[in-house]
Amino acid sequence: MMKNVRVAAICDIDGGKFSNSAGTSGNIAGADGSLDLGGIGLYTDAAEMLARADLDAVSVTLPTYLHCSCTLDALKAGLHVFCEKPMALSVPECRKMADAAERAGKRLQVGHCIRFWPEYAKAKEIVDSGRYGRVLAATFRRLSATPTWSWDGWLMDGAKSGGAALDLHIHDSDFVHYLFGMPLRVFSRGTAGPSGEIDHIVSSYVFDDDKVVTAEGGWAMMPGYGFRMSFDIVLERATLSFDSAGQPPLKLAPDKGAVRFPKVAAGDGYSLELRHWVTLLHGRPVPSVITPEDSLRSVELVTAERTSCAVGKAVTVR
Repeated sequence: MMKNVRVAAICDIDGGKFSNSAGTSGNIAGADGSLDLGGIGLYTDAAEMLARADLDAVSVTLPTYLHCSCTLDALKAGLHVFCEKPMALSVPECRKMADAAERAGKRLQVGHCIRFWPEYAKAKEIVDSGRYGRVLAATFRRLSATPTWSWDGWLMDGAKSGGAALDLHIHDSDFVHYLFGMPLRVFSRGTAGPSGEIDHIVSSYVFDDDKVVTAEGGWAMMPGYGFRMSFDIVLERATLSFDSAGQPPLKLAPDKGAVRFPKVAAGDGYSLELRHWVTLLHGRPVPSVITPEDSLRSVELVTAERTSCAVGKAVTVR
């Protein structure tokens, strides 16, 4: 638990969840079970909560199509905002959010948890160190059974979720952006799935050198598949691999010597990204990991990928 943080209020339009909170954890493994909501203000109307509750900051954990409007309302109320990823459904909405945060002088952080995920953070540390030379190739994969569990089926409505390309695959698009910067061009192929939008996508990112970077993501897998995320990064003098099903999941195979299993930070991306945000709110220095502009650019990147799928050719990103 983070110090100097108190949950003051919760808002959910389904007030029944306050008396029966079991099963409200969504897709967060290990977060099941009933919650103790004693001493917390409980609201079913967000406007009422913003007007009446004594708040410093708000965490927006709503469906994507509500991110922009709810973030703008919270910023207008003078609050810092943590908003789940993706930032919004479109780049113009993202721009409204980023500009509003700057005008209000408030901290807006978008929940790109993979930038904080211990194995991915370690991968960036190793790549940035240059110890094993430059990156020759990198492949990222994120595959899931169809998420039929969402409230009111919103994930299965592409107009509300953006499909797997924007909701799921953006994790890896964002990490590609974080690790290598924005690509010059992207070439993607995708297929529509249960959401009616692109629910399985494979993208190739073109940079100003000869490294080969690809990412595959989708949620059209059958129910028994579950979820799996992985990457392979080929460096000049080592190969770095991660598989969420591996034991241990992160492995470094250098050109000389034995295979190693790098030590990573404790916790997971969810807790670490919130700790980062709260540390910022307390005015303490932290490394720059994610900004509203970064989050906007990652939505821009996925938008280019979806356009590439539609036109059947490479699309310029910048």
